[in-house]
Amino acid sequence: MKGFEGKLLYVNLSTKEIHEEKLDESIAKDFLGGAGYACRYLFNKIHKDTDPLSPDNILMIMTGLFCGSNVPTSGRFEICAKSPLTGIWGESNCGGYFGPELRKVGFDGIIIEGASDKPIYLEITDNGTTLKDASALWGKGVFETAKILKEKSGSSLTRVACIGQAGENLVKYATIASEEKAAGRTGMGAVMGSKKLKAIVVKGSKKSYDPANPEKFKEGVKLMTENIKSAFATMMFGDLGTSSGVDMYNSTGELPIKYWRLGTWEGAFNISGSTAHEKIFSGSYPCYACPIGCAKKATIKEGEYKTEIEIEAAEYETVAGFGSMILNDNLESIQRANNMCNDYGIDTISGSSTIAFVYHLFNNNKLTSSQIDGLNPNWGNVKPCLEMIKKIAHREGIGDILAEGSDAVGRTFDIPQDEIATVYGMEIPYHDLRRMYGMAVGYALGTPRGPCHTSCDAYMVLLGLPFDEFGIQLNTDWYDDDEKMAEFSARVQDYRALYNSLIMCIFANPPTSMVLNLVNSATNLTMTMNQFKLMGERIYMIKRLFNLKMGLTPEDDRLPKIVLTPVDEGGSAGKTPNFQVLKEHYYNYRTFNRKTGYPAQEKLKLLGLDTL
Repeated sequence: MKGFEGKLLYVNLSTKEIHEEKLDESIAKDFLGGAGYACRYLFNKIHKDTDPLSPDNILMIMTGLFCGSNVPTSGRFEICAKSPLTGIWGESNCGGYFGPELRKVGFDGIIIEGASDKPIYLEITDNGTTLKDASALWGKGVFETAKILKEKSGSSLTRVACIGQAGENLVKYATIASEEKAAGRTGMGAVMGSKKLKAIVVKGSKKSYDPANPEKFKEGVKLMTENIKSAFATMMFGDLGTSSGVDMYNSTGELPIKYWRLGTWEGAFNISGSTAHEKIFSGSYPCYACPIGCAKKATIKEGEYKTEIEIEAAEYETVAGFGSMILNDNLESIQRANNMCNDYGIDTISGSSTIAFVYHLFNNNKLTSSQIDGLNPNWGNVKPCLEMIKKIAHREGIGDILAEGSDAVGRTFDIPQDEIATVYGMEIPYHDLRRMYGMAVGYALGTPRGPCHTSCDAYMVLLGLPFDEFGIQLNTDWYDDDEKMAEFSARVQDYRALYNSLIMCIFANPPTSMVLNLVNSATNLTMTMNQFKLMGERIYMIKRLFNLKMGLTPEDDRLPKIVLTPVDEGGSAGKTPNFQVLKEHYYNYRTFNRKTGYPAQEKLKLLGLDTL
């Protein structure tokens, strides 16, 4: 099958067995690569009683169909396993250059089983694959680990994916980092840490990408690149980064403030992308084959948070989490928090939300300073936040509880589930669903990895993205909680499931027909748009089936009261979706059984999943 390397690397860390495994062409035809392939591959290998932090859990790293080509934003890779944070499907994707480098050594992905009894790292080159001692790296942060391993390899172009202290200490939302990017959500870094795998080092030399129809593929890439370069989102993100949305979200009510309790905040401008552009941005560092360049470098030249070198600037979710969620309008301190999390290997969404939850409890007299190591997290005071980040990474004091996530904090201090901003055990991202009711689907209804703003970015698609060919019709209002919104959001989920299999960045949004044409010209497939739609639904549904197998029930498809309670001010004042009505419409569209959560057998048969 063209477009793929045709093989996977299998590594068993318990037995030290390493061999090549042929890519299953039947899975690739039905699920492409990335997370779709990984979920179908792992479906029969991971079970309800599989401990996510045991040697029995399988960590799978997958590239996408276009990885290694010059298709815009196609250099990303997916990391998948059973999540230690949620106990259901875990996946996180990452940009940078690691994915294309893996293709250069001839692999579409890596399957990692078992666990080592001592710290090791995996080195993959044209000359073969070896396991090497990582004892001297254990205890080091992401930045130092990557620097040492690059120097050992003798090339700055060697690509490293590694964990920091958070992954080593099994923080349930630890990340895997690569080239100043991170696979952030669902705790894949903790899975890697449980296997005593500190890093994966890759250096290859294969240059050519081999599509089925080179001329058609080349023309398709050209058209897609031109389309993406001309998009408004490209210009906005390219100039101001993802935090460019802070000012707009504050005015519309989409920015979460004071742990979801306020609808507007006067401090938002101080931490916005426009302010960061003026004060601290010092350049961009795009991912492989990316014409957008949303990631920014920052330099803080003076003050308490002065930096000696350029650091990665905080993205929108991080700015909201360490800014508006705790009423901190000090832009420079947010960059410090971001840099700490990146080095320790902490997901900035789950990490900041768990910390903001502590602020919420403390300021509402539901816990005392003595219960949190003497800290006084008053609103707007960032110092306790920075101290908690360090404690989380090392599981010191209260950090040992915070490292388990917000639900663990709630259980420790006897807080009702409705006061905790989590779904399926994972913290909700920072696009307030009271502003955009489709995000209720993205956070609570059949969402494959838990509450997610990228697997159902209704907030972004309703701005006018050209997906009508996929059946995503912009005929619904931001505040609809009816059949139209349920179907709209479900189709967005299906399309983003395709994106996480290809794998493309959700900031690159050319017309669907352009994407399909590239899929067909890269492979020897001849899919129609209807078949493409079914593939997206199939990829979505296999993850739903995986979660049901792990024990997910319809009762878990829920939203906590804290994010459904209307706020008094701002663009979404007085608004909230009727979640039960929206859930009913969504279940109807998906054919989910009200008691079991499973889709109808006829639906499974249509998708070719009825034999699972």
